[in-house]
Amino acid sequence: MNIPFLGHRHKKDVRTALAADPEAVAELLSECELLRSQAAGAGVRLDDTPASLEALDQMVPRWRDDAEILPWLGNDAGLYLGTVVVRTVTGAVWRIRPDGEPVVLLASGREVDVVPAGQEWAASGAPELSQLYAEIAET
Repeated sequence: MNIPFLGHRHKKDVRTALAADPEAVAELLSECELLRSQAAGAGVRLDDTPASLEALDQMVPRWRDDAEILPWLGNDAGLYLGTVVVRTVTGAVWRIRPDGEPVVLLASGREVDVVPAGQEWAASGAPELSQLYAEIAET
């Protein structure tokens, strides 16, 4: 995920900010405003826990009929998955690749590209976010 609202010239600034203040970047990536809004409208509370991923998996996917919302919601779903991982899996941290894409770096050294996973989930419901979390957390 390029962070388009930051613009091309700011990619280096984001990587520098991540190195200087990883908590601030984690907070920025955890906003997921569209996903949180959709979830709240469906009565789902997103509290950055694995249980909230299970609740998302159970939501009726009304967004699939809206071609404008779908990619943004998928992006948010991936960032939310990453947020839950970073907040609950020991040693997991956000990393911004040189191309501007945020990924989760696990203590094992494995890098997880969560945004494409969120986009797949938003488009088709598979793989389930809770299942992805379980697979990531066990490594």
